[in-house]
Amino acid sequence: PYYGMNGGKTIMADKKIQKQKVLEYMETHGSIDGWTAVTELHIMRLPARISELKEDGVPIKKVMKASEDGSTRYAVYSIAG
Repeated sequence: PYYGMNGGKTIMADKKIQKQKVLEYMETHGSIDGWTAVTELHIMRLPARISELKEDGVPIKKVMKASEDGSTRYAVYSIAG
C-alpha cells in the first residue's frame, strides 16, 4: 500500500487526529452522522474512523435512520452505555 510522504507518518497522524475529533464530537454532542462528519469535521471516511475507535475498545452503537421523505437511509453513531 501507498502511505504517502514520510513513510505514512503524516497519514497515520491525520487518522489519529480524525479519530480523536470523532470521539470528542460524540462525547460533546451525543452522536454523529456522515453529513456532520464531512461538513463540521472535514472527515470523509466516518465508518473507517468508527471502526478504528471500536478496535481501540470504544463501545459504539449504530442506529440506521431515514431522511424525512424516506428516500435515504443513513447511520448515526453514538457511544454505547
